[in-house]
Amino acid sequence: MMNITELVTASIVPTPKNDCCDEYSTSTGDYYDDNGATLCDKAAVRQFRMFYEPALYLIIVILGAIGNSLVVWIYTHFQNRLKAMTDVYLLNLALADLFFLCTLPFWAADSFYGWTFGSALCKIVSAIYKINFFSSMFLLTCISVDRYIVIVQTTKAQNSKRIRLLYSKLICVLVWLLAVLLAIPEFIFARSKEDIEGNLLCSMVYWNNENNRTKILVLALQICMGFCIPLIVMIFCYTIIIRTLLKTKNFQKHKALRVILAVVAVFVLSQLPYNSMLVFEATQAANITVTDCTEAQRFDIANQVLKSLAYMHSCLNPFLYAFIGVRFRRDMIRIFSNYGCIQSLKKSKLQGSLHRSSVLTDTDTTNALSL
Repeated sequence: MMNITELVTASIVPTPKNDCCDEYSTSTGDYYDDNGATLCDKAAVRQFRMFYEPALYLIIVILGAIGNSLVVWIYTHFQNRLKAMTDVYLLNLALADLFFLCTLPFWAADSFYGWTFGSALCKIVSAIYKINFFSSMFLLTCISVDRYIVIVQTTKAQNSKRIRLLYSKLICVLVWLLAVLLAIPEFIFARSKEDIEGNLLCSMVYWNNENNRTKILVLALQICMGFCIPLIVMIFCYTIIIRTLLKTKNFQKHKALRVILAVVAVFVLSQLPYNSMLVFEATQAANITVTDCTEAQRFDIANQVLKSLAYMHSCLNPFLYAFIGVRFRRDMIRIFSNYGCIQSLKKSKLQGSLHRSSVLTDTDTTNALSL
């Protein structure tokens, strides 16, 4: 699995190879021919990364930390909330996003000073990033499946609540184990190295094999497991859910439909562009066609922008899956009022508003779509 820095700034111009492995320079290092002459100066890309990455990562970290921490706080404060499968998935999703956000300051510092943390921390940070990336995608998939069961197969869901709750905890364990398994390439290939200019990099160094098979394999694994499979499952589940809701006679179903469309739209808009770039990168690894330096620089910058867009999903998850729900907002008001953050009059007005805006409040559809 590729390191985050290499994904951001992956070279598409080949670099010299040694006897043991294939090394792919990132946009933090220039391209050189066999005589050491500069083929493509990446200083402009490094400058862009220095000014663009830290500021955006700071915003993502602040928003994501506040939102996801509040989700964890609510769920740990109200223990009775963890009595549904989706609630268990949401708690694990918030934890995965928080762990993921912890890696961003390292890459922000790397954009300024280079990788000064050593190879061991390079492997650890890269692996933590990939573990929580995969676990987030898998948990979003699990939430989609659970909503499908509750809404489409209502009778079955009602008769198996306890069993499904037990399964949800086992599934979360399996999700984390699978994410760790998929992050093994980070432990194997990620390491700190020094380029010709003396810049320290944290990047993936692959074994030397024909046609860059190792690099293509790890990229294909990330694209399939981290995007294609979750997207297919989400589209299938939410399509059936929409068909089911359209058959109901309750006018409030329209709000539930808007929630579904928002969830799918945000996932596609944030993840599809970046994964399209990864597909292009895998194609380049198999058959290098772009060798122009200007095009390579544009690719690096575009890859970085789209990667940042994909990372914003970690701070949007709480708003899409938790804060939009009536029960969650009610619990949030209760806990804030207990600490004196909300005055009694304002609290009563907010609760009245929540009661009027609730969607199918006493049904399992609400528990699935409006938590």
